[in-house]
Amino acid sequence: MIHQSRALTALALSLVLSGCVTMQSHDKKTSNIESASRTGGLPAAIAQLESTATTEEEKTALLYNMERGELLRMNRQYADSTNAFLLADVQVKNWEESAKTNPQKLLGTAGAALISERLKVYEGQDYEKVWLTTRLALNRVAAGDFENARVDIKRTHEREAVIAEFRAKETVAAEEAAKSKGANTEGKQLNGYPVETLNDPEVLALKNGYQNALSHYLAGFLYEAMNESGLAAPGYRKAIELKPNTAVLEEGLRGLDDRTGFTQRRRQKMTDVLFVVESGTAPARKPTAFTIPVPVSGSIRTISISYPVIAPSNEPLLSTMTVSGTQFKLEKVVDVNVMARRALKDEMPGMVLRGVTRAVAKGVVQDQLQKSGGIFGAVVGSIGSVVTEQADDRLWRMLPGRVYVARGYLPPGEHTVNINGRDLNVKINVDGQYALVPLRFYENTTLAGDVGMFGRLPTLAVAPTPDPVPVKAVVTTKPAAKTPAKPVVKKPVPVATN
Repeated sequence: MIHQSRALTALALSLVLSGCVTMQSHDKKTSNIESASRTGGLPAAIAQLESTATTEEEKTALLYNMERGELLRMNRQYADSTNAFLLADVQVKNWEESAKTNPQKLLGTAGAALISERLKVYEGQDYEKVWLTTRLALNRVAAGDFENARVDIKRTHEREAVIAEFRAKETVAAEEAAKSKGANTEGKQLNGYPVETLNDPEVLALKNGYQNALSHYLAGFLYEAMNESGLAAPGYRKAIELKPNTAVLEEGLRGLDDRTGFTQRRRQKMTDVLFVVESGTAPARKPTAFTIPVPVSGSIRTISISYPVIAPSNEPLLSTMTVSGTQFKLEKVVDVNVMARRALKDEMPGMVLRGVTRAVAKGVVQDQLQKSGGIFGAVVGSIGSVVTEQADDRLWRMLPGRVYVARGYLPPGEHTVNINGRDLNVKINVDGQYALVPLRFYENTTLAGDVGMFGRLPTLAVAPTPDPVPVKAVVTTKPAAKTPAKPVVKKPVPVATN
């Protein structure tokens, strides 16, 4: 504890004397990207993001490549986007390997526990790890690489299992660390925190903070389109479990046998189209300061502590879509704002425990600084505690805020799209047995992605037209008028006389 206190003292002094902290806000970076997009479009937004990474370490960082991959995807640079996502995926795979073989390595959060949450290496939110493989699958579909899309959706399920097992261990480890430092682990440390943002009905309705219905419905759709209906059913079923009472999801499972039946495939005349409509961006985590009393050397000290807060989304909902005169019902299947708040709710117990642990350690530092430096030392310690206590605001912000799904049949060819009565001024082309159409609303712009198309509609045999059979003309004539017969005058027969 003495060694740790000296380290904290030195850090507090250096931070206060330098007048700055190197832990840059990700929210500020995101604001700069969005501002660049509004003035110069997606190319300007990509350039703004790329200007923040100058070293090789920064260019291979997880969050940088997730943000960059999403911007490139929106700009339809699918190959570059996939490469960025694969760089990010390397980091997540490393995390998965550690979570499975050496979880203690990930549970060692000493730096964050003693100084700041933001000093932790960013591992990605759990729902972001799942979104990463989903994004890769969607990129592959747009590029026509269905085999690798199949690999990506399979990895989604495997990744979810690793996350579930590791998070159970993490909370236990945080609780033990807090107790070992003499920190009070009761829930009262959240006094003043807007817990209603974490406990609203939508948040509580989620099964967990990392699985989403889109990823599993997409798995069902892709397996079905690739003629693997046996694997499609579990995907549809899981999507319904995660987002119950959603008609489009329920119909995915209910109509599977009919859609994939041999007779139906032979008679199919129109394309089975899945629309994935995305709007907005993921929410921000806003650091909010709180103070808690900490007992140190027989006295009580007030220590500043920071936790992130996510405000609920007020974005208007989408509901109806018309495609070339055909009505579709749009149904919300994912709300990333709600997922982010559920992830924060799940993370909060460990975060509170680490925060209390930091507060105890910093209280000791303040006490030592005051004893050695008097009033000046007390001021330095107090300021140092404030500037080092910064909640982690890192999130994958370029993800869509909400995702809607609609599905139905359309004739092959070009179509116009209208959503909520607004003409999107985009045209889409569909063909084949199945098509996946991605649409995104971003910064008051409608972005239509490349359509993924599967299979071919059957060529319907047309019965040959028989040669014309000559028809004999039937002539109808009036019967000739009959000439009245002349009366027959019989001559008298002469009679012989004797």
